[in-house]
Order: sequence, then C-alpha cells, then structure tokens
Amino acid sequence: MNICVIGLGYIGLPTAAMFSHHGCNVIGVDINPKVVEALNGGNIHIEEPGLAELIQDAVNKKKFRASISPEPADVYIIAVPTPNQNDTYMSCDLTYVLEACRSIVPYLDKGNTVIVESTIAPRSTDDYIKPLFEEQGFTIGEDIFLAHCPERVLPGKILYELIYNNRIIGGITEKCTDAAANVYSIFVRGEIIKTEAKTAELSKCMENTYRDVNIALANELVKICYDLDINALDVIQMANKHPRVNIHSPGPGVGGHCLAVDPYFIYAKSPKYANLIKMARDTNNSMPQFVADLTSILVKGIESPRIAVLGVTYKGNVDDTRESPAMEVIGILQKEGYDLNIHDPHVKHPEFMELEDAVNGADLILVLADHDEFKNLDHESIAYLMRTPILFDTKNIVKPQLRSGLEIVNFGNVFTYKTKIKGELYESVR
Repeated sequence: MNICVIGLGYIGLPTAAMFSHHGCNVIGVDINPKVVEALNGGNIHIEEPGLAELIQDAVNKKKFRASISPEPADVYIIAVPTPNQNDTYMSCDLTYVLEACRSIVPYLDKGNTVIVESTIAPRSTDDYIKPLFEEQGFTIGEDIFLAHCPERVLPGKILYELIYNNRIIGGITEKCTDAAANVYSIFVRGEIIKTEAKTAELSKCMENTYRDVNIALANELVKICYDLDINALDVIQMANKHPRVNIHSPGPGVGGHCLAVDPYFIYAKSPKYANLIKMARDTNNSMPQFVADLTSILVKGIESPRIAVLGVTYKGNVDDTRESPAMEVIGILQKEGYDLNIHDPHVKHPEFMELEDAVNGADLILVLADHDEFKNLDHESIAYLMRTPILFDTKNIVKPQLRSGLEIVNFGNVFTYKTKIKGELYESVR
C-alpha cells in the first residue's frame, strides 16, 4: 500500500513511521523544507521515544521519504494542526485541513481513501470536507472513500498506543468506514470501532473535554482550599479513597494541542448548552495567573528576587510547548519585572540555563512541568546554591528530603504562607 501523510508533526510523523515499519511505502509531506531535509537524512525534529530509530530504519530501507508536496498514493492521511480561531467562541480553524485536502486533489484517483486524523469540530467532515471533494466531481463512497479517524495517543507513548489503543473509524458512508478500517488494520491491535464521521468527531472532542473538566474541578478545589486554609492535596487523596471518586491532579493550567483547544470546538458548535465545558476552560485558563500571584507571595519582602523556573512544556518528558501554561506563567512574571532563570532539559533555547546555573543565587525554584529529572533532585546541593532555599512545586512531584535545607511548597501547604500577604495582593489571589 502506498500512503501519503500530510503533516509531519507530533502525530503525522509517528503515524508515517508506523505504516512504513509495517511494510507500506510512505511519502510524508510537510511545508517546512528544513523538516523535509532532516527527515530524508534520517533525523527527526520532535522528541518521542523510539521514533528516531523507526524513521532512520525506514529511510535506510527506502520505505519512507519526505517531500514538500503530495504525490500519487492509495491512501491520503491528513494530520495537520487545527488551532482555535480568533473569534468569540474560539471555534475550530479548518484552514490547514482544507488546504491539505485541496493539495491532494490533483493526485486523487478512483478508489483512493482520504482520512482526516486532525481533531476537528463535530460535523466538519460532513459540512466542509465532503463538499470540497464533491465540488471536484468525486462521489464520496463510490469514487473516493472519506473518513475521520482521530488520533488517541499520549505523547511519550505514541508508538505503543498507535498499535494497542482502540481506534475510532468514522466514515461518511459505510463503504468509507470499511475502507479506512482496512487501512488501520495493517498495524492496529486494539479494537477498531466503526461509526459515522460526526460521531467520531464529537467522541474525540469529548475525550479531551472530559479530562479538561475534571482537571478544572481539581484546580477549583485548590483555590477553595487556599481560601479556607485547608490542604488541597490531602483532600484529593482522601476523597479518592472512595471507590467511585477519582479527582484529577491540579496544576498550573492545561496545555497541549488537545485539552486546551478541543473543548472550544464543542462550545462553538453549541454555546447555548455547553456551559459546563466553557466554565471548565475559564477555570483552567485562570491558573497561570493564580500561580504567578502565589509566586509573588513567596518572594514578598525579598529585595530583587531571582526565580528559577524548572520546566516550560505543557506536560512531563516531552519537548512540546504548545499552549503551555508554564509559558504563560513565565510571561506574567516577566511582565511584572521578575528576574527569571529558566531550565528545561527537554527544550533547546539559547536563553535557557543548565540546572546549577539556573538555581545559583535564586530565591525561589518554581516547578512548572513534571519532568522525571525534577523528581529526584539533590535538595541539599540545590539549597546550598540558592540565596533563599524555597521550592514551589505546582505539579506535586517533589518530595521533601530530610534535613536538606530546601523548603518545599505545593498546592497542599501554600495556604500557610498567607502571613506574607498584605492588602491588595491577598485579594487578588482570593
């Protein structure tokens, strides 16, 4: 089978690698010439365990090649970004998806299958993508087969989950669904779930919305506990002892290309009814300011405080900073005039520092990403380097080390620092 994958980012590239690894001839398309050049040399541009080896092997075996333009194939898979539009509802921007669809029209032949993996708003395939191909003279379900098959993978475990996760196949017609299912059966070992496109679209959006709403509940609880002088982390731990309760982990906000984006796709389609979804988004969007305010409290009274920020990605052990709340916290603190030293072992940036340089002379360490590297730091040596040895852990991953000299603050005990608050600052955090 000859497969053309449009978009070689965090989803498209692993998908292309998986198909090539299972015997398909894959052409990967990306608009960035540097990405294309690197991939054709066997080098990847994103961080994902095991991916570099797969791509290098596929290039060596001539099963994968990158290009800046599509080529004839049996199957076209579209995996391009779908950001929020800058409108009232932050609706789904289909610009890149529709451009990708138009780009393959000259190469389409009867019997081809077109699969949209990009996360899109409910009814997008029916209302926008299907008409685009019909305007070119194709009969969907007869000439070409069109389906939405959303990705459902976790960064850091993408290659494993591509194979073993269940896969939703949503065709415009039954023949479309069967054609797409036949494509994924090449490597998917999980259940292949057949449905219609609009159901697949909403199912994917709701998977991410479910998590966003539950994280918002945890984040709201943190604010309530701060207000009432209660340890939020203890409350969560105890409540989760109930067999039917699973409160999620709080944090500095929600980021990434899914959870921070997709709930708006539902809200934009049905704003009259998606009230809880919108409130959850607002709650999670408020967390970077809340964290920044708490940070200000912890360094209050220190002359020209220096803050060491650990982690800028939206989740642990990846290099992805898309929609990262850590970046928003950093922006707020910089705007307020704080001196920041930033360290992230997964992100290359000319202004970022090594760990020792970042914490040297610092008055506060602010942990904003749950990288494994931050879980087992040598607290004693870090405390020795700092001017004021305090660490504020917004991800609840740093455990105190006995007699290390490093004071650990988190969402559980941060309320005890209210004694440092005076006047308007207290009111802003409340």
